[in-house]
Amino acid sequence: MKFVWQYKGSQPAKLRTVLRSFGATNSLLKVAVYHGGSMAIDGQASWLIDTVEPGQSVSLVLPAEAANDQVDSCSLPITVAYEDQDFLVINKPAGVATVPAHHVAVQDSLVNRVKYYYQQHHYENQVTHVATRLDKDTSGLVIFPKHRFAHAVLDRQLKKHQVVKRYLALPQGRIDIWHGYIDAPQRRDPQSFVKRMVAADGKPAVTEYWRVASGDKYSLVQIALHTGRTHQIRVHFAFIGHPLIGDDMYGGEKLMDRQGLHCRYLSFYSPFQNKQIEVSAELPVDMKAKVDSLMQH
Repeated sequence: MKFVWQYKGSQPAKLRTVLRSFGATNSLLKVAVYHGGSMAIDGQASWLIDTVEPGQSVSLVLPAEAANDQVDSCSLPITVAYEDQDFLVINKPAGVATVPAHHVAVQDSLVNRVKYYYQQHHYENQVTHVATRLDKDTSGLVIFPKHRFAHAVLDRQLKKHQVVKRYLALPQGRIDIWHGYIDAPQRRDPQSFVKRMVAADGKPAVTEYWRVASGDKYSLVQIALHTGRTHQIRVHFAFIGHPLIGDDMYGGEKLMDRQGLHCRYLSFYSPFQNKQIEVSAELPVDMKAKVDSLMQH
């Protein structure tokens, strides 16, 4: 795969510096140098120490990525919310895992389904990179970078908290305040391999929320995550006495067949298109029914 940019700096710079400015990591540059890739300045093969003048074009070629034979493909459908040559965003239904689970008869996670999708479209890169994840019973948007460069770009943004994620959730009971901020560290519950808990010795976890509507049985809130801990939203709302409805693990009443949580919006920057990508996903039928019922009262 070939990437081409124009260097718009005001001073000459080394090719390494210019490529890094466009998001290329050291590991990607090593792939270009040692594993079948290449680099050029104005179309002429170049080294990382060569000088780029203002206005010149630079290019980076990375070899195709072969599929992982250890990952099965699955022909079950996916819902594409957004796609370009670098990123694929899937609107995940509840009940489907993001990544394959161990010791299951049929591997039908999003990763397995996306692998089949890539095969059917004969994409140059066949590795199913996944950058964000959702719990199996949470619905909404998940990002699949379509090549290693896109994955590196998104990883960097995630670490700097530059990927914007917004959720809609249905916490149990009436939420009285219009805006809340939950700052409560969390770690794994020692009694469970899966469950998490709030604990003073846990990792920092911060959740911000805004009340949209409120009823006696449950409320609707919009959520912004400031950290990305496992089960963070579910743990935090249980901690403040409002577990998500349907969330058996954290004490939610069985008002739904799964936890009332949906990732409805994502925003991230694409250096390949030099623009911010924004993607939205409507509420699935089960959550929409609950919201409609709430709004009618």
